[in-house]
Amino acid sequence: MPPADALPFLTGPFADDLALALKLADAADAVAMGRFDAADLDVSAKPDASFVTEADLDTERAIRALLEAERPDDAVLGEEFGTAGSASRRWVIDPIDGTHNYLRGIPVWATLLALSIDGTPRVGVVSQPAIGRRWWAAEGAGAWTNTPDSGSRRIRVSDVSDLERASISFQSIEQWDEAGHLPALLHLTTRVWRDRGYGDALPYMWLAEGRLEMVAEFGVKEYDIAALAPIVTEAGGRFTAYDGSGSLTAGSSLATNGVLHDAILGILRLADGPTTGASV
Repeated sequence: MPPADALPFLTGPFADDLALALKLADAADAVAMGRFDAADLDVSAKPDASFVTEADLDTERAIRALLEAERPDDAVLGEEFGTAGSASRRWVIDPIDGTHNYLRGIPVWATLLALSIDGTPRVGVVSQPAIGRRWWAAEGAGAWTNTPDSGSRRIRVSDVSDLERASISFQSIEQWDEAGHLPALLHLTTRVWRDRGYGDALPYMWLAEGRLEMVAEFGVKEYDIAALAPIVTEAGGRFTAYDGSGSLTAGSSLATNGVLHDAILGILRLADGPTTGASV
C-alpha cells in the first residue's frame, strides 16, 4: 500500500482521521493475513448461526487497541465486541467482512473502517489485503484506491444513464427472497444489461470505480456499510437504504452511480407493488 506521507488526499478537515484509519487498516491487515488460510484456524458459531474466527476477534482487538491509544475520547462500534463510549465521534468496525470466504480460504474479504460523526460516516476505508487492494475516502477529499506501483489514483462512478447498459450486483437470491423483494429483483434484471451476485464489500468498490451501476442488499448492520458509504458518495455515487432513505440502520442498502438511482428505485417500487413495497 502507498505510504501515508505520499498520498495526495491527506488534506482537509478529516485528514488526520483518514491517516489514522489507514494506519488502523495496516494493523488489521497484518493480523488478518497472519491467520488467513491457516489449517488450524479456530472457528465457532455465533447465536445467529453465522461464523466467527479467531482472526475476526484478534483483528478487532488490534483496531480497538490502536484507537484507545490514538483517540481515547471517541466511541467505538464493532461487530464482535459491540459499543464502547457514547461520543458523537464513533469509529465503526467490521474486522473481517466476508468471514465465510475467509474461513474457506477464498481471498475476497475485507476490513471495513469508518468514522461516523453525529451518525453520518465522514471517513471510510476498505482494505482487502489478500488481493492487494484498498479503497478510502474522506468527506470533501474524494475517493481513492491503490495502484500496482504502490501509488494511488482517484476513482469515479460511471456515467451510464441507460438501464439497458447498466450492470448490477446483489448479495444473493435467498437474501432478496427472505426480505420479500425477489420479484422486484427479478424484474429489474430484465431491464438491465447484466446482473451478478458478487456479494460483500467488493461490488460497492467496483461501483465506486465505475465498473458497476448498482449494488443492493438486505440484512446489513451499520458496521457492514458505514465504511462503504463515504467511498461511494465521494466517488460521485448515491448511497441509501432500499426505501430511499439515508438511514444506515434500516437493514438494507442501495448504492448506485447516482444518475440511475431514482430510475432503479422506481422500478423496484413498482415491481414490489402496494403490499410488498414496505421499507426494510
